[in-house]
Amino acid sequence: MCWPYIGWLLAFVVAPMILILLYAFTKQGNSVLMLNFTLENFAKFFSDSIFPAVLWRSLKIAFMTTVVCLLLGYPAAYFIAKMDEKKQAFFILLITLPMWINMLIRTYAWKGILSFTDMSSQIKVMIGMVYNFLPFMILQIHASLSKLDKNLIVAANDLGANNVQTFLRVVLPLSIPGIISGITLVFLPAVSSFFIPKLLGGGEYVLIGNLIENYFISVGDWNYGSAISLIMAMVIIISMYFTKKADKKVGGEE
Repeated sequence: MCWPYIGWLLAFVVAPMILILLYAFTKQGNSVLMLNFTLENFAKFFSDSIFPAVLWRSLKIAFMTTVVCLLLGYPAAYFIAKMDEKKQAFFILLITLPMWINMLIRTYAWKGILSFTDMSSQIKVMIGMVYNFLPFMILQIHASLSKLDKNLIVAANDLGANNVQTFLRVVLPLSIPGIISGITLVFLPAVSSFFIPKLLGGGEYVLIGNLIENYFISVGDWNYGSAISLIMAMVIIISMYFTKKADKKVGGEE
C-alpha cells in the first residue's frame, strides 16, 4: 500500500533534488550525453562579497523575526493555556483563522496597509514575516503548555514558590520543547522566504530566496541558482541539526 507514496516521493522530491545537484555541479550548455562538472558556481558565490552579504542579511532577518515571534508568541500562548478548554478552542480558532487564507493574499493586504507609511523596507519585511509566522510559534508553545500537569504548579506553590519562581523553575523549563519547535517552524521558512521581501520590500530588500528566484526565472542561470539553493539547504540542515540537538538535550534533562 505504500508504493504510491514512494512513487510520489521519487517523482516530486528525489528527482528534483537530483536535478538541482546536477545543475549545481555542472556548467551551462551541457548536452544530454556529456556533463561538464565544475565547482565554479560555488566559487562564484563566495568570491563575490555581495552574495555572502545577502546570505547574512537573510539569517539576520530570520533571527530577528524568530525573536519577535517568541517574545509575542509565548505570552499569548501562556495566556490562552490558562483558560478553560472552550475558551482555548475559541482563541486558537482566532489565531488559525487568518491561516485559512493564502499567505500571498495576506501579504498583498499588508502591502496595501504599509504603503501609507514611511517605514524602512526592513521593518516592512519584518512585519510581514512576523504576521505570517507568529501563529506557528503560538501553536507550538501552546501545545506544550496545555499538556503541563497542573499538579506541578500546585506542588510548587505548596513548597513556597511564588508565581515568578513557579514560572521560571516549572513552567518555562517544561515548555522548552514547544519553544524549540516554534523556533524551527519560524526560522526555517523565514530564512528562505522570497515573496514577502519581494512584495513588502519593493525590490530594495533582497534576501537569499529572492536571489535564487532571480537566477532561476529572470536570469535563466539554473546552474548558479541550483548552487545557491544547495548552500541554502546546507544552512537549513545545520540549523535543524542544532535545534534537534537542543531538543534532545532538553528531553534528556527532563
